[in-house]
Amino acid sequence: MKIIHQDKAQKVQNSKHCWVYEYPLGDKDINGAFVELSGREPDEGRVVNLVCKELAYVINGFGKIVIEGEEINLKAGDLVLIEPGEKFFWDGNMTLFLPCTPAWYPDQYKKVE
Repeated sequence: MKIIHQDKAQKVQNSKHCWVYEYPLGDKDINGAFVELSGREPDEGRVVNLVCKELAYVINGFGKIVIEGEEINLKAGDLVLIEPGEKFFWDGNMTLFLPCTPAWYPDQYKKVE
């Protein structure tokens, strides 16, 4: 068993609209992050995970994700699976929980367009 208490989460500001709280499990197969979004992320263009699957659960708020050009409206209680290679961006005012498998790492995450 592994547990990371909230006070050990690493707070990272991805942009002026996106705060991420990373929980360092040290597990290569899975990890998770808590995200506070208040606008578009990334600010322009799209991003892609080259290796990781990213599961997004909307804890509260509302907004949208645009994946491969398809706009999907989201609200609290919704769940989205982002497959490796899918280009996407977020927009809205939402709190999300994002587990990734294998564990997310920066080198497999790229900004595109």
